[in-house]
Amino acid sequence: MAGTPGTPRVLRAMNDRAALDLLIAHGPLTRTRLGELTGLSKPTASQLLTRLEAAGLVRPTGSVTGRPGPSAQLYEVNPGVAHVAALAVDPEGVTAVVADITGRVVGEHRVEAEATAEPVRTRTAALVAEVVDGALAAAGLGHDALHRTVIGTPGALDPRTGTLRYAPHLPGWQSRSLRDELAAVLGTPVVIENDVNLAAVAEQHHGTAQDFDDFVLVWADEGVGAAIVLDGNLLRGATGGAGEIGYMPLPGAPLARGGEDATAGPDGGGGFQMLVASAAVLALAAAHGIEARTAPEALALAAATPGAGDDVLAELGRRLAVGLAAVVAVVDPELVVLSGAVCKAGGERLRAMVEAELTGLSLPRPLLRLSAVTGSPILTGALRIALADARDTVFDTA
Repeated sequence: MAGTPGTPRVLRAMNDRAALDLLIAHGPLTRTRLGELTGLSKPTASQLLTRLEAAGLVRPTGSVTGRPGPSAQLYEVNPGVAHVAALAVDPEGVTAVVADITGRVVGEHRVEAEATAEPVRTRTAALVAEVVDGALAAAGLGHDALHRTVIGTPGALDPRTGTLRYAPHLPGWQSRSLRDELAAVLGTPVVIENDVNLAAVAEQHHGTAQDFDDFVLVWADEGVGAAIVLDGNLLRGATGGAGEIGYMPLPGAPLARGGEDATAGPDGGGGFQMLVASAAVLALAAAHGIEARTAPEALALAAATPGAGDDVLAELGRRLAVGLAAVVAVVDPELVVLSGAVCKAGGERLRAMVEAELTGLSLPRPLLRLSAVTGSPILTGALRIALADARDTVFDTA
């Protein structure tokens, strides 16, 4: 039986979880140090570690030397007790990483999406299975090691239907039963989450938004979107579409008619995305005589080109500020985080231009910062969610 609140079994389980979380946060600890951090007596801390070691959740790892008296044994969470997978989906393919329960990435793999004669739903499941298999193989693991999978995609799952919406550029991902199909293929519970929401989770725990409960992360890349965090929680909306600001009508951009069902592209053929996404940046740069293959390359050239380059950055800053002003006027966040390839490539110079423009457009004056997450924010956020879910299960000794 699971026990009831206040019983010795439940209290032991609470102490176990507290100790395991401390070992995750601090790394290897001695019995004495673990007792100090948990407030438990030395005998109780010793019993706790003995119990967790017997359960395979912790293991001894070296000892503390270089001080008077006998060396003290160090203990750590057993990293192999569970593994999780995090995936980032884009129109060109899927990237997967596998991490152990401590969060250390042990395998990574990418598979490019290729058109085949297979039905799109079959191809989607096969693609996901292939990329996860590749990451597990790189880690030297089998499928039985995997406990949770979190997948970051453009668009968002409609909570009423389970259908991926706002992502017409991902054929095969709109099936109502896709999540169950992927869970069956992978052998783990599967969470499908909006990619920009995952970037906000990463920013909230590892980046520039760590001290903020109310913030908006704006993502400008091949697509444009936002994640809205209020009171520390993601705002999703009735259909999961909160933050789909790529569709937002703005002066200077064609209206996004047809929305998610349009075939003109991920923005439905209009809206904010037509002003600040990668394709718009390339067009803006070309109009000023700066030719490049990618938006980051165009912005790097603009930064090194006085005159025309200054005009490109100033116009891009103005466009971003107009869109942000609309968001800020509705949400009134304490912080706005600029993320995605366009914002990161523009760097501090672009951020300062956006801030100057926003000051004149918007009554609320939020802080404006660049993303501080290194690597892929989408994969980082997906790992954060997958690890939290896995630990809730694996670390529950009740």
